[in-house]
Amino acid sequence: MTDTKTGIRYPFDTPPAEGEATEVAPGVLWMRLPLPMALDHVNVFALDDGDAWTIIDTGFDSKRGRAIWGRLLAGPLAGKPVARVVVTHHHPDHIGLAGWFQAQGAELLTTRTAWLYARMLTLDEQALPLPQQIAFWRAAGMPDDMLAARATQRPFNFADVVAPLPLGFTRLNEGQVVTLGQRRWRVHMGNGHAPEHATFWSLDDNLILGGDQLLPSISANIGVYPTEPDADPLGEWLTSCAAFAPMARADHLVLPGHKLPFTGLPLRLHQMAENHHGALARLRAHLSTPRTAADCFMPVFKREILGDAYGLALVEAVAHLNHLLHQGAVCRTMQDGVWLWKAQNGEGNRWMRL
Repeated sequence: MTDTKTGIRYPFDTPPAEGEATEVAPGVLWMRLPLPMALDHVNVFALDDGDAWTIIDTGFDSKRGRAIWGRLLAGPLAGKPVARVVVTHHHPDHIGLAGWFQAQGAELLTTRTAWLYARMLTLDEQALPLPQQIAFWRAAGMPDDMLAARATQRPFNFADVVAPLPLGFTRLNEGQVVTLGQRRWRVHMGNGHAPEHATFWSLDDNLILGGDQLLPSISANIGVYPTEPDADPLGEWLTSCAAFAPMARADHLVLPGHKLPFTGLPLRLHQMAENHHGALARLRAHLSTPRTAADCFMPVFKREILGDAYGLALVEAVAHLNHLLHQGAVCRTMQDGVWLWKAQNGEGNRWMRL
């Protein structure tokens, strides 16, 4: 299947059914785990090491997730053990069951940042939002009624969907060559969606394990959170797109964390950057008068956003505003605990392009 508008090609147009696997290259199986959200799946992969498997990412920790893995291990994985689990980044849909596999004897390979973040967050369980979280949401312009409701609700906790991580992991580094599934892969780090996100580029054929850094038809969420409220993850994302571009080939088969495996990576990297450049230009024009981050969904996403997606949209709007702030293109002032953002006159709207 080919997207005629973009030239992105999808060699496998039907994803594997629950508990089943599709071989996308010799010794490489593609599987899916369900997610209880609008993006209702995560892709996981199994690489054949001969007498065992290496698993790439894991899905959430849940009774259903563990049961599906039981079916996969007994079926498509032919009863061979999982010797290693590779986690591309710390988000719970990717690291959720890593500790469960470790408890059964598997080795965990991931980046130091991913392991530290995930282990910290699984130990940081909260019954109610912290005052800093409430202040962050208020500063972003979240409506008072929504703030009041959230203040009484249990927030999202890693511990709810991520199995405990035992002490010990094997660190992945930028530029390192690792052998997984009888292939040599060079590790290249991306940033923006998650810090120190590992991608794997095969030295023996055209495969790339892209995680959420390299997605085909959707944009990875790029958000700012109360832990680092002045961060510029969008700048890091654009820097990563530029760094990957010289290595990307049109024939690379990218195995992504969501949606379908695809080819056409050079074009996709360009699209990924240009989508944000367009949003930044619209946003700067929108800020001819002072706005809160919550007032900026239309220029950033080209639509208003309500319901379950509101929280992710809010942190991404802040990410775009922070990037313009770091570039000197906007300024902000706080009034009654709320940041108001406004475009600066003159120069200062220089952001990197591929």
